[in-house]
Amino acid sequence: MQEWIIAMLAVSILLILRDMAKTVLKGRKSKKEEPFPMNGEHPQKERVERYAASFQKLADTFYGMPYKKEYLSSAQVENVLREAGEHLCRNCYRRELCWGEQAESMYQGGEALVRAIEQADEGRIEELRKQWGEVCGKSPQYLESLRECFQREKQEMIWGNRMIESRLAVAQQLNEISHIMRQVAEDLYDISEAEPVFQEELTKSLRKRHVILKRAWVMDKVEGRRQIFLTMRARNGQCVSVAEIAQILSGICECSMTSAPGNRCIVNRDFHTIHFVEDVSYQMLYGVARITREKEKVSGDNYICRQEDGGRFVMCLSDGMGSGMDACRESEIVVELLEQFLESGFSQETAARMVNSALVLNGREGMFSTVDICAVDLYTGICEFLKAGAAATFIRRDHWVEAISSESLAAGLVQRIDFDTASRKLYHGDCLVMMTDGVLDALPSECEEETMKEIILDVQESAPREISRGILERVLGYSDYRARDDMTVLVASVVRK
Repeated sequence: MQEWIIAMLAVSILLILRDMAKTVLKGRKSKKEEPFPMNGEHPQKERVERYAASFQKLADTFYGMPYKKEYLSSAQVENVLREAGEHLCRNCYRRELCWGEQAESMYQGGEALVRAIEQADEGRIEELRKQWGEVCGKSPQYLESLRECFQREKQEMIWGNRMIESRLAVAQQLNEISHIMRQVAEDLYDISEAEPVFQEELTKSLRKRHVILKRAWVMDKVEGRRQIFLTMRARNGQCVSVAEIAQILSGICECSMTSAPGNRCIVNRDFHTIHFVEDVSYQMLYGVARITREKEKVSGDNYICRQEDGGRFVMCLSDGMGSGMDACRESEIVVELLEQFLESGFSQETAARMVNSALVLNGREGMFSTVDICAVDLYTGICEFLKAGAAATFIRRDHWVEAISSESLAAGLVQRIDFDTASRKLYHGDCLVMMTDGVLDALPSECEEETMKEIILDVQESAPREISRGILERVLGYSDYRARDDMTVLVASVVRK
C-alpha cells in the first residue's frame, strides 16, 4: 500500500514539474529580447504558486488524517473480549449466566484485564485474574486466550501506525516541496533591470576593454548581497577573461564581485549572459583522517565537504549503525541524499528532515544513521550546527576549545525527529573538529569530551589534514592502537580572504 502511494506521488510530481518547465520555457522563448521578466505580477509566477498551493493543500489533508495510536481503542478491546469469549466460553454451560445477567460486570473485568496486559503490569494482572477466578473456573485459560487475542490486535495497530508514519513522511515531503516551489517562483521573477546610471558607467568601462554590454540585470535579494547578470560579447574577434570583467564590476560596485560557479571563463564574439555575485569573506580548508574497525574492510562512516551556491560551506558526517558494508551503505545513502537536497537549495534542517522521512519510508529494520552537519556562511562566518544522534563537534580558537554536544536520536528511528541545533560565530584561524562516536568511545568513559579538548589543544600542527591525523593518533593511544569501531576525524579551518 505505501509503495503505491509513493509511486503515485512520484508520478504526480514529475507531471507537474514537466508542466512547470514547459510554462517557464514558453515564457522565456516568447520574450527572447527580454529573458528576465521585470518586476510585477507574472502569469507564470502565479501558475507556479498555484502548483505550490496544491501541494500544500494535499500535505494538509494528509496531516489532518488520524495520527498513530499508543493504546488500543475501546472497539479494539471489545474485539479482544469477543474473540476470547468465542474461543473459550462458546461451549461453557455458564455462558448464559456470565454474559447474560452479569454481562456488564464481566465486560468491565475483562476490559481491566486487557488494559493491565497492555501496561505489562503483572501484579495487577494476577490480582484481576484472581477476582475473575471467583466467578469463572477457567480463569488461567481465559487469561491466556486474552493475551493471544491482545497480541493480534496489537500487531494490527503496529502495522496501522507504520502506515500512518509513511503517510506523515509523504505529507512532510509534500510540504517541503510546496515551500521550495514558492522560493523558485520568487527567484525566477524577482529581478530588475539595472539603473541607467550604473549601466552607462559599466558600458563605458567595458568598452575600454573591448567588451560590448547589451543588458544588465540586478537582484538584491539575500541579506543585501548583490547579484548581477550581464549580457555581453567581445568585439573585434578578441577574448576577454570573465575574471577581468569581475574586477571592473568590483570597482563600480565598491565591493568584491566574482563569477558565480558554473559560468564560462571567457567572453568571446557571441552574446552570453554571465552571472556575478558578491564575493565571500572567508574560505574553508579541510582535511580528514579515518581508520576502519578491526577485521573490517570497509568503514561505516561517510562524509561530504562542499561549497554551495549562496556562499555556504557545508560539512556532513554520518555514521551507519554497526560496521562493515551494511553500515557503509546506510551512511552513504544519508550523505548522498543530504548532498542532493542541499545542492537543490534546501536548508540544512529541511534536508535532514527529508532524509529522515526517506529512511522511515524505506521500512528496513535497523535502517538508521547519525547525522552531523556544520554549515558555515562564508559571508558572515556564522556556523549553524545540526545533529541527530551524532558525537560532539569541537571549536578550537587560540588556547581554548568548546564542545557542541547532542542528545537527539539518530535519523530513521522516528518520523518526527527533534534535531539538536546551535549557532556560533567563527573567526580567522578557528578550527572545526567533527568526529564519529567511535573516536570518543575510545577515550576514558565519563570524561570523553574533556579528554578530547586536551588532545585538540595538544596538537600543534596547522594544516587541517595534519590536525586530524594528530588527533586520531593520540586517540588510538588510549585504546592500545586498536580500532574497536570505525573512526573518522574531519577538521576544517577558517581563513579570511
